[in-house]
Amino acid sequence: MQAFAELLEHLIFSPRRQVKLTYLSDWLKQTPDPDRGYGLAALTGELSFKSVKAGLVRELASQVVDPDLFALSYDFVGDLAETTALVWPERDRVNIGPLLLREVVEHLQLASRPAASELVKGWLYNLPEAQRWALLKLATGGMRVGVSARMARLALADAYNTPVEQIEEIWPIISVPYTELFAWLEGKAERPNAEGRAVFRPLMLAHPLEEPDLAKMDLVEYQIEWKWDGARVQFVSAEEGVKLFSRSGDDINASFPDMILPIKWQGVLDGELLAGTPGEIGSFQDLQQRLNRKKPSAKLQETHPVFLRVYDILFDGEDDLRRLSLRKRRKHLETILPQLDTDKIDISTVVAGTNLEELNQMRDACRMGGLIEGLMLKRQDGDYKSGRIKGEWFKWKRDPLTADVVIMYAQRGHGKRSSFYSDFTFGAWRITDNTPELVPVGKAYSGFTDVELKRLDKFVRENTIQKFGPVREVAKSLVIEVAFDSLSMSKRHKSGLAMRFPRFRAIRWDKAAKEADTVETLQRLIDS
Repeated sequence: MQAFAELLEHLIFSPRRQVKLTYLSDWLKQTPDPDRGYGLAALTGELSFKSVKAGLVRELASQVVDPDLFALSYDFVGDLAETTALVWPERDRVNIGPLLLREVVEHLQLASRPAASELVKGWLYNLPEAQRWALLKLATGGMRVGVSARMARLALADAYNTPVEQIEEIWPIISVPYTELFAWLEGKAERPNAEGRAVFRPLMLAHPLEEPDLAKMDLVEYQIEWKWDGARVQFVSAEEGVKLFSRSGDDINASFPDMILPIKWQGVLDGELLAGTPGEIGSFQDLQQRLNRKKPSAKLQETHPVFLRVYDILFDGEDDLRRLSLRKRRKHLETILPQLDTDKIDISTVVAGTNLEELNQMRDACRMGGLIEGLMLKRQDGDYKSGRIKGEWFKWKRDPLTADVVIMYAQRGHGKRSSFYSDFTFGAWRITDNTPELVPVGKAYSGFTDVELKRLDKFVRENTIQKFGPVREVAKSLVIEVAFDSLSMSKRHKSGLAMRFPRFRAIRWDKAAKEADTVETLQRLIDS
């Protein structure tokens, strides 16, 4: 546990991506099996224990420290594992030798809740503070150290000098603790065989389109499409069946069982998962009802259907089409579409437009109730490469909407922000019987600098008027300007509105709260 605890500390206190990759890469090379596999799975959220949840940790903490004192400490620290590790009492430790990562995992996988409680308690008494924290992070699955599944695979590629594409392609067919993966990477075994399996292929990504790029472009050379406001996915049909992958390569079949349809055609498609049906597309808020639902009910599938709008093809059967030009891939895609034999898949249309004036008009008019984010421009003679390739694919998103709103509530962040109030709920005015009241319209936790964060935190501490557990209600006096991609009607929120990706644009210390926008003003931003 000591090496793993040191790794977590390095990761959480290293803001730079490359530094994180270096620490993770070194740890992978220096750690034996199966510890490194278990640690990797914990970092990427692929390891969990039914017997250990946050409630168990709170129960253990309440046995060794006054509950009110723990609540105050938790409120100040903002992280359950860190708070428990800090307040846990020291006593003479039993010399049991170093605790190995594999011991923790293998014991907790088999333990009942009462047995797990005794195990965790014993380990906490016999570990130093840093390792107590790492143990609880591992056991509860709440890492939050800035490592995504993609970063983990990049670290593996760096550690073993192997193209990340080769690792990503076999990731869906390997399992924790990845011993077969490490055996291949170290040259001790053949690469795991993906023949006939539905495996993920790294996606090609787009660069934001900047004005200097646009000025140099010959638009005739680009295929132009709508940028749909959904979730990028990869649809793979193979001998073993159909699989749906997220943009980072995670298997999301469980969340969308209605998309896992038996079809005879085999291959790999790239597209956008959208709410609704091809004839009646829903908003991103509708899609959010399905995202991250591991077991959606039959009723939810019926009330919130989804479908796939494809715009590229990577494989047709065993034929790898990625080296073909986009122009040829598009023609091939159009020919195989009738073979799919399902009403859950359609094709994204190519937009007619060959001059900048036309494109500007289409981009400005593409909100359509929040269904379209902008335009995609893809070089027609380009092949399909993984990652962001300069000059090949561009996304030209519509300009964001903005509004002046008032901060109503604040909550501490996580990780390096756990000591700061950095998550803010804000509201707009609604007039009822000639009486104005603030109602929440969104929540944001990005868009401000570190200096601004410290000032915002100070504001919360000095203007708290009520506490609701970890949430602080503040005096309704601070106006912020928020930017957001779209706005839609919502029955889930008191204001009746839902913002898409709200973020801070400016803090209006100079503006009076009464001058903030009203719900009615925001409603007029929604396209009919």
